[in-house]
Amino acid sequence: MCRNILVTGFAPFGGEPVNPAWEAVKRLPDRAAGMELIKLEIPTSFARCVSAVEASVAAHLPDAVLCVGQAGGRACVSVERVAINLADARIADNDGNQPAEQPIRAGGPAAYFATLPVKAMVRNIQARGIPCQLSYSAGTYVCNCVMYHTLHLAAERFPGLRAGFIHVPYLPGQAVSKPAATPSMELSTLVRALEAAVEAIADNPSDIRESMGTIY
Repeated sequence: MCRNILVTGFAPFGGEPVNPAWEAVKRLPDRAAGMELIKLEIPTSFARCVSAVEASVAAHLPDAVLCVGQAGGRACVSVERVAINLADARIADNDGNQPAEQPIRAGGPAAYFATLPVKAMVRNIQARGIPCQLSYSAGTYVCNCVMYHTLHLAAERFPGLRAGFIHVPYLPGQAVSKPAATPSMELSTLVRALEAAVEAIADNPSDIRESMGTIY
């Protein structure tokens, strides 16, 4: 049984005034699906995001961790399946660091798969009428970094801790200054998507067996 879940959202980065991830996370209720929700804003920093999540896990001992980040340009909510051991930043993080072709953890596994019920999460979000897909790339920026490190933390120090990541699109206000047809999603919709994801985590100790693979 899942008693509590740590849900994280990133601070704004890349010149954006807000980050839809944290804006949605902080609007989640304190309890949902019978679980306590511990909400944490984390820095968009390769170095500091890791220590922030690790400290919160050690303090609260959650049963699951769901990290949430912005994926500007994506048109739907993306539930991530895999994190890779690579940092290759197109832009600098909020500390001015811009690693290129570097391992996130020297000597670490090439990749970690999410241990949350990702397919059940996708289906539960879609059941709310919200566009959502399973994604096989969390990128190579800070989002991928925190997903990789959280899964590594679970594997090495906190057995039984389940973890994963969700990417969300821009908010409409962010898309105003972007090229025409840049996709966005209302904040209230993002909040409902995260609530559906949390519900799926609570209801599914193991994932559903259903093909969601791609052919490209």
